[in-house]
Amino acid sequence: MKIKHYILLTFIVAAFGCKKDNYSAPTITLNGRLTYQGEAVNVEDNKVPFQLYQPGFGKTAPISGTFAQDGSYSTLLFAGNYKFTIQANQGPFRWKEVSAGKRDTVAINLTGNQTVDVEVQPFYMVRNAQLTYAGGNVNAVFNIEKVITDANARDIERVSLYINKTQYVSVADNTGATDLAGSSITSLNNIAMNVAVDASKLSPGQNYVFARVGIKIAGVEDMIFSPLVKLSL
Repeated sequence: MKIKHYILLTFIVAAFGCKKDNYSAPTITLNGRLTYQGEAVNVEDNKVPFQLYQPGFGKTAPISGTFAQDGSYSTLLFAGNYKFTIQANQGPFRWKEVSAGKRDTVAINLTGNQTVDVEVQPFYMVRNAQLTYAGGNVNAVFNIEKVITDANARDIERVSLYINKTQYVSVADNTGATDLAGSSITSLNNIAMNVAVDASKLSPGQNYVFARVGIKIAGVEDMIFSPLVKLSL
């Protein structure tokens, strides 16, 4: 009799485990981008995280993801109600707080594929960036807008011009860079920088590079960037 009970219990456990393993994968896409007044906020790829919570689902751990370098995000989810938030001290921008230390959330009722842009307030924006190639150098001329000017304002630590052989361009991914200290910036208009293209760091026969300008903000880990530009050599 004990053997029969053991066989029955084993069958129940196996059947339950099989049912649990056969749940369908999520198929609904939630996507969007970081924006400031409707304009994309460019960051470093896969460095700025976000979190999604599903209240009342019995699961307290968040669903985590990161933004692409153009500020976009995309994740697969099940239908349901979610709360979207960005943790403290993440990103080159300020995210809303409903009270001191309590992060705001964006409520999302997901019933089908949906696009939700996330509005943030950056400390600075790179404006009117003109990137060109001439004489073995990538040249950049641009303006900087100081967006946050109240008690939360921060100084510029440095401005950097990065180039790379691939479309991923940042302090961690580049084949050339030049820096300008924030203390050396006397005007936020018509800032000029250049960096030499080292052909030995490109792929054989490659006749282009990618480039963008980044701002490192004092006391903020993540940089904000100008849009990516592909330049023919």
